[in-house]
Amino acid sequence: MTPVIPLLFCAVLGLLAVFQLLLIAGLPLGRFAWGGRNAVLPGRLRIGSAVSVLVYAVFAGVALERAGLIAIMPSPFVGVVAMWVVAAYLMLSVLPNLASKSTQERRVMVPVSVVLAGLAFVIALG
Repeated sequence: MTPVIPLLFCAVLGLLAVFQLLLIAGLPLGRFAWGGRNAVLPGRLRIGSAVSVLVYAVFAGVALERAGLIAIMPSPFVGVVAMWVVAAYLMLSVLPNLASKSTQERRVMVPVSVVLAGLAFVIALG
């Protein structure tokens, strides 16, 4: 597999991680995340954003493993299965964005989550 798709996937995850870090720092971007109810996230949602950053890092590692760019998994089979789990998770993550009451979240995060899920499926097919 060409490294372009996995690296693009990681770049999108990196941008999302920066966004989550800005939310954690208290920037008033909450209308684009977590249902859009809070411009500045309360503590519990900041914790959720921190967990999201860690999850993005794991997803990036799985994608790079599946693409053969790093070797951290105990076997190639584990990387294949893990990437399919990531792809399925990301496809399901489109649903809460679609259901958000925040127009800003729907307009921005639905396309981002669809692109991310699509890239994950391409990597999983690898």
